[in-house]
Amino acid sequence: SKLADSVAAHLSVKITDKQALLEMIETPRRLERVYGLMEGEISVLQVEKKIRSRVKRQMEKTQREYYLNEQMKAIQRELGETDDQRDEIMELEKRIRKVKLSKEARAKADAEVKKLRNMSPMSAESTVVRNYLDWLLSIPWGKAKQKPIDLQKAEDILEEDHFGLEKVKERIIEYLAVQARTGSLKGPILCLVGPPGVGKTSLAKSIAKATGREYVRMSLGGVRDEAEIRGHRRTYIGSMPGKIIQSMKKAKTTNAFVLLDEIDKLGADWRGDPSSALLEVLDPAQNSTFGDHYLEVDYDLSQVMFVTTANSLNMPQPLMDRMEIIRVSGYTEDEKVEIAKRHVLPKQLTDHGLKADELIVPEETIRDLIRYYTREAGVRSLERALGGLARKAVREMAKTKAKSITVDAAKLADYAGVKKYRYGETDETDQVGIVTGLAWTEFGGDILTIEAIKMPGRGRMTVTGNLKEVMKESISAAASYVRARSLA
Repeated sequence: SKLADSVAAHLSVKITDKQALLEMIETPRRLERVYGLMEGEISVLQVEKKIRSRVKRQMEKTQREYYLNEQMKAIQRELGETDDQRDEIMELEKRIRKVKLSKEARAKADAEVKKLRNMSPMSAESTVVRNYLDWLLSIPWGKAKQKPIDLQKAEDILEEDHFGLEKVKERIIEYLAVQARTGSLKGPILCLVGPPGVGKTSLAKSIAKATGREYVRMSLGGVRDEAEIRGHRRTYIGSMPGKIIQSMKKAKTTNAFVLLDEIDKLGADWRGDPSSALLEVLDPAQNSTFGDHYLEVDYDLSQVMFVTTANSLNMPQPLMDRMEIIRVSGYTEDEKVEIAKRHVLPKQLTDHGLKADELIVPEETIRDLIRYYTREAGVRSLERALGGLARKAVREMAKTKAKSITVDAAKLADYAGVKKYRYGETDETDQVGIVTGLAWTEFGGDILTIEAIKMPGRGRMTVTGNLKEVMKESISAAASYVRARSLA
């Protein structure tokens, strides 16, 4: 009984438990009760021991990290790097909070900043991380406010910037009208197809101007590497995002107007097929999660308005299926004359420092330039020819001190040289053995002189010239017709 009382006196138990123990008379019961209280006390002490050891380990870890951080700061302070790096990281964190990043992009940016904080500022890896964060925070994020499309204004801009091309302009206005009605870009991607110099790129600029979007041109001529579109992975030295993300950085807005110029000039080799990478970009159902290899996060291109240009339809069928083809045909002679008078000649006068009354080029002279010195669907050669007249005029004015020069049809040969092409009727009378064939080229219609001669032999027909299968078939059909009529 005394043993039970002595042990109970040293236990940290409640007063009520001790009172209950004193009230017990039987010694075995008192000992059992003390044993139970001791077991409870032991379990409490074991839990406290675990907690103390856990807290101790945590404190040791915290003290160790604090000690190491202080050591690292001291070393960096000796190297004079601490303040600059701290300021740079604080600036990056401020930019991350300011930019409206997606949830995935924000998590990636935070992870990269944490990684950068534990790196030496002089290491090559830290430079890679800094460049990555700079790209991630420089491109536009979030939804931009859409400007309403004024169809009358769009029509006026197209009429002012381009003469002719009525069907093309009508189709563009219809396309913009549907966009204004639905408020969505889920429609087809426009592809302006036509020969060089007919105004495809300037038409795209006018569409951007009419819609009030930021215009960015992306040339695809000669692009053969798939990484040019999707970007290079960060494991490569000098890696960077692809042309799509670069264009978005240049536009500084998520609802930009991006012109994919010369899309038919895309190539393919062992590095991949860029046209396949463009399938995701030009598909409205997929481009909201465009994946660039460099960024490693999805980027939303659904607000971007894409328009493409091409000289021919020589492109993969899956790529062509994602676009609506609008053919921009060549200009007629009358349209070229009007374009020269309204746009080309005033531009050349300005470029050569001439006033409108210092160089006078009559309409007859412009027609002769078109007929005898150019052979094209567009007006680029005509622009060069008028530029040549302007240069000659400037030179003559400098030598003769003339106030004004008029280049009429009679003087044209002196300024532009010998005629390069024939125009008009080739032969007034039919000639035996000679016929005229019609040809179609990217510059428009043309005529070919086909001559046949008879010579001794075994009756075989020889065809000369770089002829295609269609022309060979026509010659064979004509020969068969002649042979059938002669036998009759």
